[in-house]
Amino acid sequence: MFLHSVNLWNLAFYVFMVFMATLGLWDVFFGFEENKCSMSYMFEYPEYQKIELPKKLAKRYPAYELYLYGEGSYAEEHKILPLTGIPVLFLPGNAGSYKQVRSIGSIALRKAEDIDFKYHFDFFSVNFNEELVALYGGSLQKQTKFVHECIKTILKLYKGQEFAPKSVAIIGHSMGGLVARALLTLKNFKHDLINLLITQATPHVAPVMPLDRFITDFYTTVNNYWILNARHINLTTLSVAGGFRDYQVRSGLTFLPKLSHHTSALSVVSSAVPKTWVSTDHLSIVWCKQLQLTTVRAFFDLIDADTKQITQNSKKKLSVLTHHFIRHPSKHFEENPAIISDLTGTSMWVPVKVSKWTYVAYNESEKIYFTFPLENHRKIYTHVYCQSTMLDTNSWIFACINSTSMCQQGVDLSWKAELLPTIKTLTLRLQDYPSLSHLVVYVPSVHGSKFVVDCEFFKKETRSIQLPVTHLFSFGLSSRKVMLNTNGLYYNIELLNFGQIYQAFKINVVSKCSAVKEEITSIYKLHIPWSYEDSLTVAQAPSSTEISLKLHIAQPENDSHVALLKMYTSSDCRYEVTIKTSFSQILGQVVRFHGGALPAYVVSNMLLTYRGQLYSLFSTGCCLEYATMLDKEAKPYKVDPFVIIIKFLLGPSELPKDIKMISPDLPFLTIVLIIVSWTTCGALAILLSYVYYVFKVVHLQASLTTFKNSQPVNPKHSRRSEKKSNHHKDSSVHHLRLSANDAEDSLRMHSTVINLLTWIVLLSMPSLIYWLKNLRYYFKLNPDPCKPLAFILIPTMAILGNTYTVSIKSSKLLKTASQFPLPLAVGVIAFGSAHLYRVPCFVFIPLLLHALCNFM
Repeated sequence: MFLHSVNLWNLAFYVFMVFMATLGLWDVFFGFEENKCSMSYMFEYPEYQKIELPKKLAKRYPAYELYLYGEGSYAEEHKILPLTGIPVLFLPGNAGSYKQVRSIGSIALRKAEDIDFKYHFDFFSVNFNEELVALYGGSLQKQTKFVHECIKTILKLYKGQEFAPKSVAIIGHSMGGLVARALLTLKNFKHDLINLLITQATPHVAPVMPLDRFITDFYTTVNNYWILNARHINLTTLSVAGGFRDYQVRSGLTFLPKLSHHTSALSVVSSAVPKTWVSTDHLSIVWCKQLQLTTVRAFFDLIDADTKQITQNSKKKLSVLTHHFIRHPSKHFEENPAIISDLTGTSMWVPVKVSKWTYVAYNESEKIYFTFPLENHRKIYTHVYCQSTMLDTNSWIFACINSTSMCQQGVDLSWKAELLPTIKTLTLRLQDYPSLSHLVVYVPSVHGSKFVVDCEFFKKETRSIQLPVTHLFSFGLSSRKVMLNTNGLYYNIELLNFGQIYQAFKINVVSKCSAVKEEITSIYKLHIPWSYEDSLTVAQAPSSTEISLKLHIAQPENDSHVALLKMYTSSDCRYEVTIKTSFSQILGQVVRFHGGALPAYVVSNMLLTYRGQLYSLFSTGCCLEYATMLDKEAKPYKVDPFVIIIKFLLGPSELPKDIKMISPDLPFLTIVLIIVSWTTCGALAILLSYVYYVFKVVHLQASLTTFKNSQPVNPKHSRRSEKKSNHHKDSSVHHLRLSANDAEDSLRMHSTVINLLTWIVLLSMPSLIYWLKNLRYYFKLNPDPCKPLAFILIPTMAILGNTYTVSIKSSKLLKTASQFPLPLAVGVIAFGSAHLYRVPCFVFIPLLLHALCNFM
């Protein structure tokens, strides 16, 4: 039927659009690196000790529980309270389990054992009954209040201890991180009850799928509070995103708002976290060993030796998190590191006067200081670069002031270095250090281990190469290329005109090396200066390496920085860098950033089709096929210009909520369904009404089929004679005074109405699923996002289920009803694409007008 109703050109267009959508979906769900996270394992059997809550609290929240994590002897010791450690509370996210705390809890326990339990952490976890809070937001406020009570209960477990904590640290996964931020909005909540907040894959900016108003209201309350009270919020917060592997929560949603006066918040993608350097999916972010090790190291560095609890010093907390999650200098964290270091002792001092130098250390019997005089180099070069494959945490590079060949004390430059997967590096601009006379590289005495140290002086213009990205619509058919023919160790490729989320490219780096016996490693780092979303690729040369280039966050308008491809290369190799547009990844970005609005666009097209059927019924007395009308009426240019104008003129706007409700004499079933909606769940009543409507349509279809099969085959049978004979036919269609053509018209109209109602039912399903899952605790869903809609929609569906096109052809309201779907199609895109829970409101209005056509 569809092929006969749609011309070939439109069919080809639909096939092409489906193909592009498939490419975009493939890129989102499969177009990322393999999971490089190591699994974190428990050394002993994990145990979860249930913490007894006050009876009133347990009665108020029967579905929620609080647990303490433990293993082996540690678990046995802590069954006898009170506790003596540092409390950390883990909050699971949407459908998350309290048992997800075991990964970080086990790693922290091993770390405490390594230091003989000088300090240790007690990890608590909340059981939210695996509620689907990303789909139904009615319980978010309840979860927040329960967490507040849990914090007070946890702190009571330490009463009477010498170093009793006065606050807790919180780790929140997914929506658990948002619940943690919502604690500050509670009236009776004391901000100093939380000393640190780390969120993992939490959508802070907006909900992934705004399926009810409770979710959007919750987000509005939390984000407005944090923005308006930013000056007074002293809570150090770290948000960690999973990167492109996390297709459930795109990383752009996890970045906390950057406010100039609120400096206690950091946001980073896991691929940029030192010693992690991997992208994680939405679940692996809680067990990824590399990331959990980094988190635990940060926790232990946050401990105040005097209080044996997490420090209250905000500056130190931010320094620790920056050290471990932003830039690691390959040194243990020190709150006040010594800038001046003694360089005395029985060591060799070896002057180096060349501009490029390499030293291979192996079985060195004594310490060596290599000194590089800077005076002559300043006249020729602008920068100096050094790297070492020795990845220990000792100081390795210094600078002397006003010295000739050696110095007793030097400025420790190791704190300015950066740790990469296989090397630690340092780049200095010489004019920033005019008082330095010598650069000193320290090589310790080593036995049995081999490492390489390289240094070179260079001019910036010889190592900074501009590479404009290809045009968006080049579709990968054209490319741009640069050759790195010099034998340098470090290059900056400036990626010009790259800063939008809809841009996506593939970079191919080909390395060609001279005959070398040993394996050569190159590192390619994509550096995005306006956000911490860098990614690293380690390649063995010679090789051909492909790198994906796309953004989580667009470049701010007032930001003039340029995205960089930093290349840490080998002097024995030559490199060729090629960039071209990746059309499939562009489609992936479209799906990633705008895929959530798809239901609104589908419903908009269906409304346009519905409008066409109503208008054709008014103008010709005949209702056309759904596929034919979809092909004719569903035109984007009828909607998008109005959407753009409305959004430009109104900006963010709310829809009126006072929808008029008809009150005819409804059948008994309608009254029962309204009672069901009131006493249980509105989405359940809507689903039952939908089933009733579908049953009525199926019954009409069966009656029409029976009627047609009983008629003699006569090709010349006219519409008039059909109507005449129909009046004398004893069938279920006859008593409705319908002709076969009228019944067919009605079925065509009903099929469109069913399509629209299907979307209403689908968008109401999350609250129904939540209600069914928690039925053993609550018989009535409260709050219920679908209840107001159910009260109006149920009578409307009851009327439409008994409505036939013949009964509304003469309605004075039909012309108006046929004109309404167009502006509503505009509205569903303008206001429904960002807030899906508003879509049923737009769908309901034309259905109501359709029903009213029976009475006017």
